Amino acid sequence: MSQKTYSKDEERIAELTEMQRHVTQESGTEPRFRNEFWKQNEDGLYVDIVSGEPLFSSKDKFNSSCGWPSFTRALPNQNVIEHEDDSHGMKRVEVRSKHGDSHLGHVFDDGPDETGLRYCINSASLRFIPKANLDSEGYGEFLKSFDSEST
Repeated sequence: MSQKTYSKDEERIAELTEMQRHVTQESGTEPRFRNEFWKQNEDGLYVDIVSGEPLFSSKDKFNSSCGWPSFTRALPNQNVIEHEDDSHGMKRVEVRSKHGDSHLGHVFDDGPDETGLRYCINSASLRFIPKANLDSEGYGEFLKSFDSEST
């Protein structure tokens, strides 16, 4: 099996909506409770809207009631990187995609007991790939993580 490569895609950036560009390229934040994935519960994979690199699984998504999609962990592929963020007079940990360098959101230590983490992610930085489409879109290697015995 050949390994997929991911990188910042300038053509894709040019196709982003104003909100997607604001979030991913300008480290912005979309409105809470008014974004595409905060209430989504379908099985699948969340990938970087710019590079396509896999970031989060729906298996790790939970309802934090914060108004943005929240995950207990990133995928173990190390495509989510962390940086200190002192903007807006706060000390936070920003998360970005490794290859696309897209701003995703922030990680906080107020998550469920399982990890204690809450990855608070902007929907505008993500593209969702339903479980049924993983293979056809080149992410078939993630299908096994949705098998009933791996839950």
